[in-house]
Amino acid sequence: MTPLPREFILFSRIGQTDSNFHNLHDAGRLDIVHECIVSSLFLSHGLRRDVTFHAILNGPPNPPVHIQIDGNTLYDVRTDMDTWQGILKKTLQGKPHPGITKDKTSFEALLKAKAQTQKVYVLEEDGKNMDQIELSENSLFVLGDHVGLPKKAELFAQRFGEKISLGKTPYLAASCTTIINYTLDQQAKRGS
Repeated sequence: MTPLPREFILFSRIGQTDSNFHNLHDAGRLDIVHECIVSSLFLSHGLRRDVTFHAILNGPPNPPVHIQIDGNTLYDVRTDMDTWQGILKKTLQGKPHPGITKDKTSFEALLKAKAQTQKVYVLEEDGKNMDQIELSENSLFVLGDHVGLPKKAELFAQRFGEKISLGKTPYLAASCTTIINYTLDQQAKRGS
């Protein structure tokens, strides 16, 4: 089975954009970013090398900040919150970590660039049920944080992608990434 390449963009409305914090929860809910990183990129005993995860942080003091985590080159990581608190602090300070980059790319600029080569899916509860579509082999999934995508960002994303849903049950963003990974894994098995 060859895994299907996939990317996730998490729009974090209040994710803190500097390293001046004591814990991820109080840093504009960077704990949600951590949970999504883990559910997107980690398997039971390894990493998903076929996944790239993007977090767009829009909180104070200097938004936006784009953090990209490339599963293909990521190493020296674990899944626990303390490890990721240290990695995110270091990244926000501009210090390197293998497989992780930081820049000032906005949500709109990133999405527009990615839509040139990837099929974009925007997760919204009122979208087309994911069970009713065959997902593209080169997919990009756009998710909101605990509050969801702001209306302006949602409308912008829909200009480039298809609105899909996991059903009427509102799942946590991290759970959504797990369900999407599972669905694409099953799709890859059927195709092989």
